[in-house]
Amino acid sequence: MTDTFTVLRALPQRRRRLVGAWCFLDLYRADDEGPAGALDLLPHPHIGLQTVTWLFSGEVRHRDSLGNDVRIRPGELNIMTAGSGIAHAETSIPHGVLHGLQFWIALPDRQRGKAPAFEHHAQLPVVDLGGATARVIVGDMRGAASPATVYSALVGAEIAASTGGAISVPLEPAFEYAVLSVDGAVTVDGLGSDGVGLIYVGAGREVMKLQMQADARAFLIGGVPLNEPVLLWWNFVARSTAEMLAAREEWQGGGRFGRVSGFGDRRIDAPPLTMTLRP
Repeated sequence: MTDTFTVLRALPQRRRRLVGAWCFLDLYRADDEGPAGALDLLPHPHIGLQTVTWLFSGEVRHRDSLGNDVRIRPGELNIMTAGSGIAHAETSIPHGVLHGLQFWIALPDRQRGKAPAFEHHAQLPVVDLGGATARVIVGDMRGAASPATVYSALVGAEIAASTGGAISVPLEPAFEYAVLSVDGAVTVDGLGSDGVGLIYVGAGREVMKLQMQADARAFLIGGVPLNEPVLLWWNFVARSTAEMLAAREEWQGGGRFGRVSGFGDRRIDAPPLTMTLRP
């Protein structure tokens, strides 16, 4: 975090490591359109997860070791499946103040070794909630299904209020959920804040009542609980420390992750891993 670039780590938290298969959530916001508010992530590796990039303002250029080179704009979706291993870089493009979300989705054990892949979706379904809309970026809501490929039962949707008041959001009883307040006051059953925060909602419900002020914005994530021992370290999602160490050594040695063109030898080196990781 700098004076002009703020990052809120909403997930994982000490008391809440996962919401369905969602295992990581950063909300970032720049206060400057210039270099001080720029995103400049050099090539770095991932395993065992899907990355989801979602913007409210600004533009980001994505490049990866599969050869993809894509600009993402507000309302569009980038979803990258790391699987057995991929490298990518993200850099902002001077076009408004950068404000967005970065998610990780943990791949189920049976899918962790799959080949890496990347998808960009410029058109996504929108659900009218009465006083608000929900743009479904993954999964489905009320029959409106995102075209994005995912590997577990989950949902992610941006909820934008047009008028203040109570909003009814349809839920899947088998899912657990969390609501991230992004802009403006948002409450769930009286829980919430006037700023930014993550509100957890357990499984077993068919509808959720949001109280939102006019022009407030929130993000809903949910899914069937992932009952697997998920480990997070650096840019990796794995099941054991040994797996993390092997991935680290291959990245440092120029192994399975490939190269991202346009950066020469510039990249992010892995930090040392000197501890035994536990879920």
